[in-house]
Amino acid sequence: MSAQIRKHSIISSAVIYIGFAIGALNTYLFTKEGFFTEEQYGLTQLFVTTSQLIVSFASLGMPSYIYKFYHYYNDHLEPRKNDMIAWALLTGLVCFAIVFALGIAFESLFARKFSNGSALAVYYYYWMYPMSLGLTIFGILEAYGWSLRKSILTNFLKEVQWRALVTILILLFIVKIIPDFDRFIKLYSFAYPIIALTLLVYLIATKKIHLTFRVSKVTRRFFRPIIRFVAFIYSGMLVFTISQQFDSLVLASVTKTGLKNLGIFTLAQFLTSLIQAPQRSIIAASMPYISKAWKDKKIGQIQSIYQRSSINQLIFACLLFTLIALNYTDAILTFKLKQSFLLGFAPFILLGLTKVVDMGTGVNAQIIGTSTYWKFDFISGIILLLFMLPLTYIFTKRYGLIGPPIANLISITLYNIIRIVFLWKKFRLFPFTKQSLYTVILSAVVYLAAWLLFRNLHSFTGLFTRSIFIVALFTGSVYRLNLTPDLKPVLESLRKRLRKRI
Repeated sequence: MSAQIRKHSIISSAVIYIGFAIGALNTYLFTKEGFFTEEQYGLTQLFVTTSQLIVSFASLGMPSYIYKFYHYYNDHLEPRKNDMIAWALLTGLVCFAIVFALGIAFESLFARKFSNGSALAVYYYYWMYPMSLGLTIFGILEAYGWSLRKSILTNFLKEVQWRALVTILILLFIVKIIPDFDRFIKLYSFAYPIIALTLLVYLIATKKIHLTFRVSKVTRRFFRPIIRFVAFIYSGMLVFTISQQFDSLVLASVTKTGLKNLGIFTLAQFLTSLIQAPQRSIIAASMPYISKAWKDKKIGQIQSIYQRSSINQLIFACLLFTLIALNYTDAILTFKLKQSFLLGFAPFILLGLTKVVDMGTGVNAQIIGTSTYWKFDFISGIILLLFMLPLTYIFTKRYGLIGPPIANLISITLYNIIRIVFLWKKFRLFPFTKQSLYTVILSAVVYLAAWLLFRNLHSFTGLFTRSIFIVALFTGSVYRLNLTPDLKPVLESLRKRLRKRI
């Protein structure tokens, strides 16, 4: 089973990094001199941030409901009598309609908060909702796809197809087929609905999904546990999403050059998302196995997944953080991005360290969320919110652009410590081994060595030479020190495949 998780994680990671390569091209075109302003780039990212916030309200915890109860429906119902996805989609649509109605009612409040430094956001306020609707439907279908072990497909749609659509729009804007930014941003808002429709058509065409609203015996039997579960998980996810997106909203509304600061901050966020990419694939591959292991009461299997997800994510995070941090300034100057984006280096360092902490603690959120103690997900989320919101607002008012990353690092570190302690006390589950410490020490040594050797080497030569050195030294050391039990099996599998082809 661990081999299956490893295989799906590797393929999904490859898909995600293809998506990030396209995303990197998009970021380059957004930030290069002559195409878009910092404010216009900031607006595109505010669309994404606001959409994710709206989805956290509109989804009503339906993805978590699917993760938790899919195996109960699948084990006791014929596919045509499985009503899970039909009720989940209907719930998402109804809740989105309610959120949209509230959005109309509170439009004037949004205008007051954002008109000072983010006038474009006020002007295009209603165009955030098509993107939000697409993301709501896709999130529910994605959860169902993960449960069907179609994580590779869903990752392709979300990470590759969506970014490819954005690339096409950018290129059409650059060559003036899309004549102005007004048309561009309106078309941009429909990118997520397109991928949601694509996934729905695929699931229907392959008969993986059957939309029936006849209440099944499983729904009747588990109705009350489902309601209790959704209520707590929804509250927890809502709290977590607000805490994650609050920094962007505060930057856009509090600072004088709101969308410009958000554009700079978003570049740093994009680079840290490169660090976080393997986390998504590991979660997608692990989720059905964790849920099944809880159902079958296999604590040892959960512990294995917990530790392996921790060390593998930590290795990836440390390598990529080191690689990007040492190349950040040179990359902006070499690729002739706007000079203002150099201000994003300090935010990147703090955000990058936050991702290292978050990834290094493994899939603790998924383990808690699918366990009998899923209510703790809400409790820990409340604790996160109590720290994140006031710290973000205070630090942003005082320190500007650097404020949100400081608040992130403090809050996410505390949040993960609480979850680690909880899982240890309740189940004797713990993510770290001595290899975790060795990985952190190794990354510090590689960072220092690369900085000393290549600090005076710049342009493409510096970028290329420094990167090759970091990757070779880090991965070679991981192999020699045997820091993860998954590296050698992967390399052995690749060797066998190459031998067969030869």
